[in-house]
Amino acid sequence: MNTKEIRGVWLTTTDSKVLRAKQRIAEAMEFLAETGFNVVFPVVWNKGVTLYPSQTMQQIFGVEIDPMFVGRDPLAEVVTEARRVGLKVIPWFEYGFASSYNLNGGVLLQRKPEWAARDCNGNLLKKNGFEWMNALDPQVQEFLLNLVLEVVNNYDVDGVQGDDRFPALPCEGGYDRGTTARYHQQFHQNPPKNPKDRQWLQWRADILTDYWARLYSEVKAVNSDLLVSVAPNIYEWGFQEYLQDSPTWIKRRLVDIIHPQIYRREFNSYRAIADKLVNRQFTDATLPRLAPGILMKLGSYCISPEYLVQAIEYNRQLGIQGEVFFFYEGLRENNNALAKVLRNGPYGQSASFPTLSDLSVAQASNKRTSSIWQGMERFFRNL
Repeated sequence: MNTKEIRGVWLTTTDSKVLRAKQRIAEAMEFLAETGFNVVFPVVWNKGVTLYPSQTMQQIFGVEIDPMFVGRDPLAEVVTEARRVGLKVIPWFEYGFASSYNLNGGVLLQRKPEWAARDCNGNLLKKNGFEWMNALDPQVQEFLLNLVLEVVNNYDVDGVQGDDRFPALPCEGGYDRGTTARYHQQFHQNPPKNPKDRQWLQWRADILTDYWARLYSEVKAVNSDLLVSVAPNIYEWGFQEYLQDSPTWIKRRLVDIIHPQIYRREFNSYRAIADKLVNRQFTDATLPRLAPGILMKLGSYCISPEYLVQAIEYNRQLGIQGEVFFFYEGLRENNNALAKVLRNGPYGQSASFPTLSDLSVAQASNKRTSSIWQGMERFFRNL
């Protein structure tokens, strides 16, 4: 029987040199295919620059591509090399609506100061070192949408991916003039000073959800087989801190695959969150879309082989058919130790990447089951 699982890994520019040369990309794709992976998520939007030549960026900011890659097209190289070894490619818009990190808004907000997100004191919105564009502003939304559409129109990719900054905005944002005026028009009062007021949270989250619905439909209009993937913060924390209403995205079918970032450094914490996701936030119908993000490496931290295997095995026990690892370099540490663990264990047998119909098949069967139950209920009521 053909196993179908999502076995993915993120390719970063941070703490990684894999994207710096075509030969390194080719070697990495071969290595991943040999290890049992079937999909890569290469970063294409990071630190306010693209990793492909972008006409949108050229026209608005005069910067066609990350200066490190002038004369090259890393995304095109990843696509070519991944296709050669049978890997799927889903470009990852890692920076999302962030504009810079500890750079007071960076080039993006120097050129477009009106795009800045504002906190309740009118200051540039900053959280955990990141400065933010206003994700609720129609022009800013259009800009990010245009980057996404450039990628799906110009490259042979299998989809696109958002993350914990896309669609997202720190809850402290939304106090710019435009957003305040929109809120006032609807509620006849200014937004509450408390950024975590429930109505204010939900109202802003709904704007982001509606934006993502538009992005989803525009991507599908290019090619209905393209996958829309997202790797958000875990709900409900992600909702309260970054306005990410992921249960609504799932309910409204605005994501084909979702990778909540269960970035915990020991297995018991991982297990507790995985349990909560499966038991409270997913149904039999939506579970095929879940492939959690697992932290493999960050700074000096590297996942233990025991935890790695436990997490994958526990996912399968829960009916979760896949995971995505942050990030590639963790596989190469200690003479490829973790890659060998995967190849000799849970990824020893090859698995094909699920089709869009695989991800939706439970939805259809669940509807059938539901209609049968409804019919039985009506029958018993009428007795």
